[in-house]
Parts: sequence; C-alpha cells; structure tokens
Amino acid sequence: MIGKDGGVFKAWEATVRRTHAVARKRANSIFGLGNVTLTNPDEEESSHQYDDNEESGNESYEVYNEEKFLPNGDYYTGQWAENFPHGEGKYLWTDGCMYVGEWFKGKTKGKGRFSWPTGATYEGEFKSGFMDGAGTYTGCNGETYKGHWVMNLKHGHGYKSYVNGDWYEGDWRRGVQDGKGRYEWRDMSHYIGEWKNGCIWGKGSFYWPNGNSFEGFWEDGLPKGNGTFRWHDGSYYVGNFSKDGINKDSNGTHYPCESSSSDNESPHLDWDPQELYNELSVYSVCPGEKVLVLPSQKRLAVWRSTKGGDCGKPRRMSVDGRVSIGVDKPSDRLNLWDGGGSVEGDVSGGNRTPTTLGSDVDDESITSSRIDDANDALNQLQPLKAPKKSNRQGETISKGHKNFELMLNLQLGIRHSVARPAPTASLDLKPSAFDPKEKVWTRFPPEGSKYTPPHPSCEFKWKDYCPVVFRTLRKLFKVDPADYMLSICGNDALRELSSPGKSGSFFYLTNDDRYMIKTMKKAEVKVLLKMLPAYYNHFREHQNTLVTKYYGLHCVKLINGPIQRKVRFIIMGNLFCSEYITHRRYDLKGSSLGRTSDKLEAEISETTILKDLDLNFIFLFQKSWFQEFCRQIDRDCELLEQEGIMDYSLLLGIHFKNISQDGDVIPSAPRTPTGDIENEETPCISTEDTNELPSDPSSTILGVNIPAMAERTVRRGDIETQLVGEPIGEFYEVALTFGIIDILQDYDISKKLEHAYKSIQYDPTSISAVDPRQYSRRFRDFLLRIFTEQS
Repeated sequence: MIGKDGGVFKAWEATVRRTHAVARKRANSIFGLGNVTLTNPDEEESSHQYDDNEESGNESYEVYNEEKFLPNGDYYTGQWAENFPHGEGKYLWTDGCMYVGEWFKGKTKGKGRFSWPTGATYEGEFKSGFMDGAGTYTGCNGETYKGHWVMNLKHGHGYKSYVNGDWYEGDWRRGVQDGKGRYEWRDMSHYIGEWKNGCIWGKGSFYWPNGNSFEGFWEDGLPKGNGTFRWHDGSYYVGNFSKDGINKDSNGTHYPCESSSSDNESPHLDWDPQELYNELSVYSVCPGEKVLVLPSQKRLAVWRSTKGGDCGKPRRMSVDGRVSIGVDKPSDRLNLWDGGGSVEGDVSGGNRTPTTLGSDVDDESITSSRIDDANDALNQLQPLKAPKKSNRQGETISKGHKNFELMLNLQLGIRHSVARPAPTASLDLKPSAFDPKEKVWTRFPPEGSKYTPPHPSCEFKWKDYCPVVFRTLRKLFKVDPADYMLSICGNDALRELSSPGKSGSFFYLTNDDRYMIKTMKKAEVKVLLKMLPAYYNHFREHQNTLVTKYYGLHCVKLINGPIQRKVRFIIMGNLFCSEYITHRRYDLKGSSLGRTSDKLEAEISETTILKDLDLNFIFLFQKSWFQEFCRQIDRDCELLEQEGIMDYSLLLGIHFKNISQDGDVIPSAPRTPTGDIENEETPCISTEDTNELPSDPSSTILGVNIPAMAERTVRRGDIETQLVGEPIGEFYEVALTFGIIDILQDYDISKKLEHAYKSIQYDPTSISAVDPRQYSRRFRDFLLRIFTEQS
C-alpha cells in the first residue's frame, strides 16, 4: 500500500493538481469568464508563481523548470509556463545559435546573451525578440558596438570600434551614423561634426596628425561650400570648396601666419584647394560587419495542436512572436503569440477574436517542427526587402519607331481639341452633350488647312467624342488646359510600355508621367459613351471617388492609300505619379483563379504588377480614413453594378516609409488612430524619422498617399487559393495609393460564355467572369477583408 508520504503519491497528487488547473483554464476559455490565475498550493513543490504586473496586468502563470530535447534537434532548458519559455532559460538551435537570458511569453525580453555559430555575440537588452535597449555586439572579426539599439538597429548614442583600427562615437539612426559624432582613423586623423545616413554631411572639422585641419561644410563625405583650411604653422586659406575645381584667386583668400613679415615668406601661397581632396581620398568610413541572421528571425520549434485533431500540424514560432505555418487542416486555427495573448485567425473570415493565452494546451502538445513544405513557409517569413529599383518605364517613341507617326497625329489632334475656342461651359450639361452621336471630325492634310497646321505625317482624320462633356470633366478635375496640352503635346515624346496589356490594348505614358494613353476597342468606346451621364454625375457628387479619371476620348483615322485604319484611345490619369516611390504594385479583383504573377521575389521590381494571391498584407486605416473608404467603395461599386460593369480591379501601390540602407523594410509597432503606439512593449522607430503624411480625410483626396499600417500575412501551404493570408503580427508603416481601374467591360455574351465554360472546370466563385451584381458583392467583401480599421 502506498502511503501519503511516499514519493509516488506526491507525484500523483501533483499530476492531479496540474490537470485540474488546465481544466479550469479550458473552462475559462470556453465560457469567457475572463483570465484565471493558476495557483499551486503546494509550496514545497519546485514550481513557483511568476507574476509580472508591469507587463501583463493581473495575469499570472505557473512557472516550473523544464528541459526539452526537441526531435528536430533544438534544445531548451529553463523556466516554462503554459506552452512557452517564461522566465530564465537557454535555447540552443541546431545551426549553433544560442540565447541565454530572460523570456516573456515565448519571446526574448529583458537581459540576455545571443551568440552566433561564427563566434559573434550580443549581450544586453531584448524586447519582443529584437535587440532593443542598451547592449554590446561583438562581431566574429573582432569589431564591437556598445550603445543603444532599436529593433535590431543601432539607434541612439553608441561607440563602435572597427576591425581595421578605426572607431566612431556619436549618434546613430537606423543602423548608420546620423547626427553628431567623432570618427577616428588608425593613423589618429579624425573628423568631428555632423553625419547623415552614414556619410559625413553638414558642418564639421577634419584634423590630421601633422596639425593641419579643415573646418567647413561637407556633402557626401567631401568638403563642399564655405570652409577654412589651416596649416600647423598658423597660416590658413578661406574659400568656397568644390571637388569640381575652383579658381582660388577669385573664390578664396590665403592668410599667412602672424609671424611672417610678408606674404612671400609663406610656403603655402601656391597651394591648390584641390590638394585637399587628394589628401582626403585615402580616408574612407569602414562599412563594418553585416549580420545575416538576426535574433528576431530565429524560430522556436514549438507548436500547439488543435482540439480533437490528429496531433495537428506543426507551427514554428519566432522569438519575436511570429508564426510559420505548416500544412494544416482547413478546420485548424492559427494561434499568434504576441503581446498579452494569442490571437486566433479564422481562415474563412476576416475577423480575429482574441482568446485566452495558453488555453487548450498541455505539455504533450509540444513537439518538433516538421513542415511538409518548409521552404515555402519559411520563405514567406524571410525579412521583407524593398524590391529592386527599375529603369524608367517604356520605350521613347522617336523617329523610326513604328508608332512615331501615330504619336504625331495624336499630339496634333489633342492640341487642336484643347486649343479650339469654346464657350465657358456650365457644370449643368444638357442631355444632348452626352449623345453618342455628339462627335466632331477634323481633317488634317499634310499641307495644312484653314483650321489645322501643316505636319510631316500622312493625312489623317481626327474625331472628338462628346467634347463638351470631357472639357467639363477636365474642369471638374481642376486640370489647367495649358498644362494638359504641354504634358501630352510638348517637345518631349511619349513612351510606349514594353508589352501590351492582357486585353490587347497598348499603353503610352507622357514624359512627366502624369497621363496615360490607352488604345481601345470599339466595344469599350460604346460602353463608356453609354455610362458617360452616370459617370459624369458620379464625379460631380463624390469628390473622393476611386473610379478612374478620364480626360478625353478620341479617334485617329489614318488615310494611307486604300487602307484606312482607326485607332481609338482614352486619356486617363496615371495613378502612380507621386512624389513617393511606389515599392509594390497590386492589381486586385477578389477572385483567385489565375490571380498570381508567378514571379520569384528576386524578379520583382518597383514596376512589377502583382495580383491577389501575391498580396501578403492586410492594411489598417485610422478610423476617419476607414469610414470614408467604406462609404466610397459602396458608392463606386453601386455605380458600376447599375451600369452592368464587371471585371474591374483595384490598383494598389504601397510606399514603405522605413527602409534601411541595405534595402530591408523596417517593421514598426501598430498605432492607434491618434498616432500613439498601441503596445508600448513593442519596439518601434520613432515617427519623427519618417516623412509626415496626411492623417485627415479633409486634408487630401482619398486614394492618394493615405497613411496606414500594413500587417504581414502568410498563407497555408495546402490552400493555394486562400485569398487573404493569416496575420502574423508584423507591422509596417506605409502610404497607400489606390484606385478602381478597367471599368469598361460589361457582362456581354463573351463573358457569359467564359463564365459557363470555366464554371464546369473550376469553382464558380473563384473566376473573374461573373455577373455584375455578384462581382460587385465579392469585390467589396474582399476589400473589406484586406482593409480594416485600426483599433
């Protein structure tokens, strides 16, 4: 018989107590009774309570020592709570990386030491998995940095010694020298002054070991502007310095030392200011070591199973709380460990409901990460990089180009249409102005006529569709006629995009990128003329409409012998003509069939058009912007549905506000509608370092550089057609530009046949060709899943 004092009985009693605690936790999660504090009445047991009121409110966790040998080769020993490291512990990854220090809810937080297999180490403060706070990094080559960090980047005051003997002490910003600081080379030459983006830039002084010095203004690492060069004997030269070369007799003055009796005694009278640049050419700022794997990118090989499943599929959790997803059942839910609790994201819907952290999990649910499609899942969670810069879009249409004459005809016709005298039109147009038969033909012979100038092209006819309506629309859009004519018909040639669109249309850009010209089919012209009255009234009533702006509808009829060819085209605004660089572009329809670009990450440039299944973000608007966005989407979709239009899309451009010098997109903390950081425990770069963007709908137009937070998402490996991925708690500050394009496709017989044919082979809800009502509803639902309100 086993006595109460026996070891077996005590072990059994502890097991029962722990089982009851887990059961209470599950009941609390199911019935929504709020957080339950787990307690252990047996004070003699090795486990103890860990309570951090400062970080987790009133939450308390049963913390006990645990040693785990994970089947994938990772190893953890230390304090454990629920289903994550919590307290003091050591985690060793199979690649040789190791962290020893403090944990909080599965994330490195507090003081700790991270070491790389190369021998590099970081010892200092962590926050949410990032090197954040005061810390010292020692590289494998011997260089060190001791100072302040924010989100893995040197940010604040710090001291860095380089492997070649140089050192720098001063201000850092986003990983590079920025502000005021001192850089000293190993020969004891040194610079004291201002820095910008890792370069000597601003006002500063350079000192040589021989006593010579230069004090003045710098740009991009070299003197530029006013400055003074001093020699060790006291003589000096004052002038305006430039690397391009200057005439020192007219721009600078030499002052001998006070001990000299005359100017001729000075040995520096013949000194050429260009010698300064020769002396500085041997000095450069050491680039330093680049860390390839950051602590926040390391993932914990722990996962939690779903209720009632066959041991669920594994999920890897990163040290900063991000989750990498393996192949799960459709009924599984993703659990994000971030901040104060987990977040369950339903695959089929856009809502995310917070639940109790650690509920429904026991010790047996911890196992290795065995991902069926590991490479794809991990690639989705690689550090986000800005796409490579692309050359200017399009090929300039110069003499000899096959469309050179067409461009000349187009420019001649537009100049004629815009400059033609016309009475000042009221915004209240007569119905006759919208009549499809309301068109003006003009003949352009090569020798010229009473109304047209001579030109080197062949004879052609020019047709204006509804000229009064489009002239009034340009007035409504506040387009100056002279600027409009200069953009399209100036001395600069148009640019033809390299390949035509899927519809077979060709696109041309003006030299200033403000306007885009698209060739059209006859059927599209008919659709536009039919919907023109509703289109015009819609723009009169709604200033913030997202529908494409059309500035003119024209036709060129080429008269070249017996063959006559008509080219119809529309002039519209270029959505991405902005002062901000558009880093990513998406064409979004809300359908999934064929909606991927099939491009590798390395092939994506700033001008690559991506599609629905390439989108790996959801966007959080401030309340005022989100409300206006929802209202306008409803109005625009209602217009298109009433006019029988389908197959349109939202063209979306993303500008990332925080990009490092190496091209990495820097994450940030989510912000409340008032601009405050939502979770003070999450590290972020100050918005003082970013360009200010409008935050109030009354200050700008909807769809133009709208500030938002982009939360990164990932898709399940077994559901290729999952439109909206699951959020992983990684946020980026962005400016969004968007508008509804391709609004000239009605649900004609060809689209009905396409729908019938594809519905036999594929899911009818996944194809683009559906009736206007269904298309409008699906389009709106999709947009309201990827655009949400920040709360």
